[in-house]
Amino acid sequence: MKFLVSVEGPQDRTIRARIAGSLTTAVLIATLVASAGGGASAQLVVYDGATTARNTITAALKQSLYAIQVQQHQKIREMARRLSGLTSLRKYALTDVPRWRTHGGDFYYAAPYNEALIFGDPAGAAFVELSQPLLGAQAFISRLDPVTRRMVEARLATVNLADAAVIAATHGTGQLRLFGRKNELPAIEILERDVVDPSSEQSATAVLDKISGAAVIGARQGQARIQLLTGVLEQLLVDSKRARDTDVAAIEMQLVTWRDRRAADKAFRAGAGDALRTWRQP
Repeated sequence: MKFLVSVEGPQDRTIRARIAGSLTTAVLIATLVASAGGGASAQLVVYDGATTARNTITAALKQSLYAIQVQQHQKIREMARRLSGLTSLRKYALTDVPRWRTHGGDFYYAAPYNEALIFGDPAGAAFVELSQPLLGAQAFISRLDPVTRRMVEARLATVNLADAAVIAATHGTGQLRLFGRKNELPAIEILERDVVDPSSEQSATAVLDKISGAAVIGARQGQARIQLLTGVLEQLLVDSKRARDTDVAAIEMQLVTWRDRRAADKAFRAGAGDALRTWRQP
């Protein structure tokens, strides 16, 4: 049997270590090349504190804006929700509304004036036909003295003012009745149907249009009330003038009595004495 003994020196060990390092490096390079050829990719994580903080703040702000928009949307939907979604609007509609009615009945002597109260009479022909006519007094007044003429003309003016006020009030009442029957009442009924409509498809613009329509009808009714109040005021003015003329006539009679008292008493005594002296039993 033969034994082979190998003696290795320091130089040989150095050469072997270099060869081993070269093999290890080659294996690593081959592994990286194989990984790149197989489709795998390597990622390097880089951390930037400023960028991360900015992205975090941006995300929080967007989340806050989204929450605010959701709240606004919910509030708008609550505001747009109609009352018809909770209860029936028909309970606000009026039933058996009083209608504009004409003066029915048999008015043989006042038929023209009755029609004037229903349809109006701008010329006042119905009132002139119904009222007591005023006789022409121009020829008689021209023969009076200035003071007496002034008194008579003032009383005649009161009569003319009363006629004018009655004619205007009669025509206004007839026109208001006619307008109420033909235009105002149908408009109110149409507006009432639109208001109690339970449809949820009507927009806010439709609701505003209803409010505008109600305001227009209210303005018309306010105008009608003003016309009626004006007629009442004219009647009160005529009554006030008539009362004033009556008071002035009474005061003037009293003043004349005080002024001519002595002459009136003397004439009364003279007339009474003469009557007593000349009276005889029949």
